Amino acid sequence: MSTIVRKPTNLTLDAQTVREARALNINLSEAAEKGIRDALRNARAEQWRSENASGMERSNRYVDEHGLPLAGYRQF
Repeated sequence: MSTIVRKPTNLTLDAQTVREARALNINLSEAAEKGIRDALRNARAEQWRSENASGMERSNRYVDEHGLPLAGYRQF
């Protein structure tokens, strides 16, 4: 069983946003953590795209020039 280690962190947030979130019973810690996880996922995806851009361009150029490698075996 995996245990998640929590780290207390201070955040500075817009006061109106905090008031509205509390009025709607939104857990600020959970919402902030979800937002940070989403930002991490997006940053990792962008990093992957950046690191692999030349390989993807080569692959796309190959397909443009030669077609899909196994296209002759398609059943549709």
